Amino acid sequence: MYYWLGESLEFPSHEFSSKEGIIALGGDLSVERLIEAYKNGIFPWFNEGEPIVWYSPEERMVLFPNEIRISKSMRQVLRKSDFVITENKAFKEVIIACQQIERIDQDGTWITDDMLNAYLHLHQVGLAKSIEVWCNDQLVGGLYGVDLNNGVFCGESMFSKKSNMSKVAFIHLAQKGNYKLIDCQVHNSHLESLGAREIDRSEFLKFLNSV
Repeated sequence: MYYWLGESLEFPSHEFSSKEGIIALGGDLSVERLIEAYKNGIFPWFNEGEPIVWYSPEERMVLFPNEIRISKSMRQVLRKSDFVITENKAFKEVIIACQQIERIDQDGTWITDDMLNAYLHLHQVGLAKSIEVWCNDQLVGGLYGVDLNNGVFCGESMFSKKSNMSKVAFIHLAQKGNYKLIDCQVHNSHLESLGAREIDRSEFLKFLNSV
């Protein structure tokens, strides 16, 4: 049986998470609740028509920026410099692109309109950030996530309209973002190839609470 959130912003203890990583259902996507969730290593992830589902997986995919792995071919892409990277110049455009991009292993999108509006509100209060990659003044790649202002960036989604451009955004975040840890949430082979790895939830929470 899952824990249903009420008006209180407090989440249950992580030990009550299901084997799938679900820690709670319901509640809302207010700025205050989202901040409380991310500060405690919890994130929302659900589909249209479902109640809000909050996750705290037992294994957490993270990147320690000093472990970023850049392949020889990717180094060649970075050296071409036929693109421009910006930060927070087009947050709304980035999240809409992440919402609309077609993904081979995904039917539809978890970025519902309610989720989109929630992160726009987080951006307006300075807690959500985007990285944009431009080519000939066209947005060709990027990512967005939550900046906890404590050395941790919680990545949410990324997209590419041109080969490798989401990787360019991620590498820029790792090398220029001045973060101690980038939270990638759940296993992703794309990010694993760039050096991200899984750590135990307890280790992740310990790090989150120490920064």
